[in-house]
Amino acid sequence: MTTNLKLLFLFTLNFYFVVGQELPEQVSLEQAVAFGKDNNRQILNANREVQRAYKERWSTIAIGLPQVRANASYQNFIELPTSLIPAQFFGGKEGEFAEVQFGTPQTVVAGVTLDQLIFDGSYLVGLEATKVYLAISENILEKTMLEIRKSIISTYSSILLVQENIKFLKKNRNSLEANLNEVRELFRNGFEEEESVEQLRLTLSGIETQLRYAQNTEKITFNMLKLLMGYPTTTPLTLTDTLETLTTEGLFEEKFDTNPNLSGNIDIKIATNNLKSESLLFKFEKSKNLPRLSAFINGNYTGNSETFSFTESQQKWFGASLFGINLNVPVFSSLNRRSQSQKAKIAVDQAQTTLEETEERINIEFQAAQNEYRLAVETYFTNKENLALASRIEEKNQSKYFEGLSSSFELRQAQLQLYTAQNNYITAIQNVIQKKLNLETLLNISEQ
Repeated sequence: MTTNLKLLFLFTLNFYFVVGQELPEQVSLEQAVAFGKDNNRQILNANREVQRAYKERWSTIAIGLPQVRANASYQNFIELPTSLIPAQFFGGKEGEFAEVQFGTPQTVVAGVTLDQLIFDGSYLVGLEATKVYLAISENILEKTMLEIRKSIISTYSSILLVQENIKFLKKNRNSLEANLNEVRELFRNGFEEEESVEQLRLTLSGIETQLRYAQNTEKITFNMLKLLMGYPTTTPLTLTDTLETLTTEGLFEEKFDTNPNLSGNIDIKIATNNLKSESLLFKFEKSKNLPRLSAFINGNYTGNSETFSFTESQQKWFGASLFGINLNVPVFSSLNRRSQSQKAKIAVDQAQTTLEETEERINIEFQAAQNEYRLAVETYFTNKENLALASRIEEKNQSKYFEGLSSSFELRQAQLQLYTAQNNYITAIQNVIQKKLNLETLLNISEQ
């Protein structure tokens, strides 16, 4: 099977697996995160890595358990080898040799061997290492799930924010089109200058361009959300949460301790397990100085015949059995083992330094994230108030303009000020969501 055919087969299998599930037609934010945890491809691979770690652990354990091997061989000499024996053994002359052939043309040997490891320092270290390897795999899975959760929430909220921006843009476009129609009528009747018409057309053109861009962005962001969820990108999906349900009081309430225990942070966990891993490698290098002791039992039967008669009942079989112990003692390696141990000790020191740096970095990042979150919340309420003010100013300038109390330039300035306030408001919500997500990720909070 060619590579392309394999890829096509795997893609088709994955497609039917997803389709075989009940795909939700609409999802809330919480449901999107839950679906993503079960179907995101990065999480699926991280889960498989944990399963591999379990299999690796059992593979290592099996090394210290009894190992049984069976073997069988069949030989058929086309011509038996000839040996030369001094003829004097058979009454011949000294210095002459007799040509003798031993054995039978056909031979079958079958046997079973049992090996058992009794002591091996590297094996004991390997057992400890499998636990650390498993823990590291679980850490990677945990980190992947945290990052995917963060991405899904961020992308879901981005769609809602883009949709809110589209509402603003459509409202602005409709208002500008109404204003433009009125100004055109005034211009035709000689009550307004052509410049006023051109300024409104210029503003309207910019709004329509932004609207098209926002609508395309919504489609692209929807597909990105589906990709993160592990949801088919060609299948329609509706979001049930709205910007109002997302911007509840809980979003702006700080529920984090000022001095939290950061030992649960995933980066600290990974650095801690990395230190354990390097420490075990150091122990492994030192264990190479210890002897290795193993035992074995072997039993076999041999059959000899002029013809292939090994399946007949009268065939004679000759048994043999053997018990033995192997002891390997490392004596001298020209300082190779010592240099390897020293290298491993340096790696332990490096891992210890990395852990200390990670702990300090995460602590600083948490303090910075708290500060940024508080600033984002303050900025949100400021921009929310500014949006209300800009809306009232734009409405007043519109009324003044059509009453002849202000110029088209002043109206355009008020409109641009409103559009800036709308963008700032949407950006402020996005910042609050992002900063809170950063805090939750640092604290390893995976719940909604």
